[in-house]
Amino acid sequence: MTRLTLPAPAKLNLMLHILGRRPDGYHELQTLFQFLDYADELEFAVRDDGQIHLHSDLQEVPHDSNLIVKAARKLQQLTGCTLGADIWLKKILPMGGGIGGGSSDAATTLLGLNHLWKLDCGEDQLAELGLSLGADVPVFVRGHAAFAEGVGEKLTPVDPEEPWYLVLVPQVFVSTAEIFSHPQLTRDSLPLKMRPVPKGNSRNDCQAVVEQSYPEVRNSLNLLSKFTEARLTGTGSCVFGAFPSKAEADKVLALLADTQTGFVAKGSNISMLHRTLQSLH
Repeated sequence: MTRLTLPAPAKLNLMLHILGRRPDGYHELQTLFQFLDYADELEFAVRDDGQIHLHSDLQEVPHDSNLIVKAARKLQQLTGCTLGADIWLKKILPMGGGIGGGSSDAATTLLGLNHLWKLDCGEDQLAELGLSLGADVPVFVRGHAAFAEGVGEKLTPVDPEEPWYLVLVPQVFVSTAEIFSHPQLTRDSLPLKMRPVPKGNSRNDCQAVVEQSYPEVRNSLNLLSKFTEARLTGTGSCVFGAFPSKAEADKVLALLADTQTGFVAKGSNISMLHRTLQSLH
């Protein structure tokens, strides 16, 4: 096999509590990750010359700064692999939306090239490599819904309900660094000791600051909250609400379509990426 096409799915943070700031500037947090059946698509083809070439319409990110390219090169360095790859990215997930697009692309690259280059790296190795690219990459590498602690890298698999979600995409780019350095961010939530996470702990400590800084996000939350509990994922900008059926989520999206951009997707505890990879074996 010299070509492979794989999804890079979105994630939601079903809750996000910030416990404190660490000496290295990162934050200790607790969050609950679940995947969506909604994804970017990456196609990989092996090259013999060791070169990594990313083909995409994304003008916003320079080629060598893209997490896909960085992930491929780190995997080469880790394993001494002399093969390269052409990678085509079909971008579906909004950037700066808090649904993990860049991190998911990086994880799909690690798993996809591990498979294509026949490297036999284990999941632990790839998750550790992923962490050097971003705190959210390991959960995508492991591919199971998880309760996360630390900076988001200590993962405990969980199996929350898998409803349908309506995700609204306010047309603003929210800077994660800006939100995490905001003086009014709550940084003293008490750690949750219970597993699984008790119901009713769905708050996101970033939400108040994001709402204050980005009126577009506040507006989307207000509109969606007329139909269901509306929440921010990560540092946003995307906001989401759960529905018992696709039909109900679709109906609300249709009602909001005049002023809001969004999509409907099924929550999933096993990521689309891992389901696709399992079907290859």
